[in-house]
Amino acid sequence: MTVYKRAFAPAAVAVAAAMFLASCGGTDDESTDAAPESSEQGGAEFNEADVRFARMMIPHHEQAVEMSELAESRAGEDVRELAAEIKAAQGPEIEEMNGLLESWGEEPMDGMEGMDHDDMDGMDHDGMDGMMSEEQMADLEQAEGDAFDTMFLEMMVEHHEGAVTMAETEIEQGADPEAQELAQQMVDAQRTEIEQMNDMLGTGGDEESTP
Repeated sequence: MTVYKRAFAPAAVAVAAAMFLASCGGTDDESTDAAPESSEQGGAEFNEADVRFARMMIPHHEQAVEMSELAESRAGEDVRELAAEIKAAQGPEIEEMNGLLESWGEEPMDGMEGMDHDDMDGMDHDGMDGMMSEEQMADLEQAEGDAFDTMFLEMMVEHHEGAVTMAETEIEQGADPEAQELAQQMVDAQRTEIEQMNDMLGTGGDEESTP
């Protein structure tokens, strides 16, 4: 797997590389040897898995925030409080992942804006585990009270399980320590919330599942 260096100042790197090559004026071999140096300006290594993690997890988080916002006017007190905690945690994580993308020289994401539903369906089948369909989101929006609470919890458990899978892939395959640390934080936090939501649904313990 190709590993890159995080580029904190792409423009400055490009200028420095151009000046270096111009000053050398040597053989082709010398120019070839110098080229990689321009991509190693400061920062940690990263690879395609890191970039994919951020690009997939940002819209995944954005949907969790959208679901949590629906709870503000539809859910009971316990689910409403949980939804507020999810929104408070995942909003800053979206900003952090966009910061990582920028540090890698990649364009930041704007959540799911600019993506049509065909794109989202394709992304779902290509690694975005746990994403809700358009129909599921519409059903959640129409629900209220106890029906909303149950639907929200069941959907968010599935959504969190997908996020955990994606984060574990980043931990196994990524190269950037900051991205991997963020992924581990997601795994720890969302596993805890999955357990909490299963308890709220009454499906969290072995004894409850036994007749």
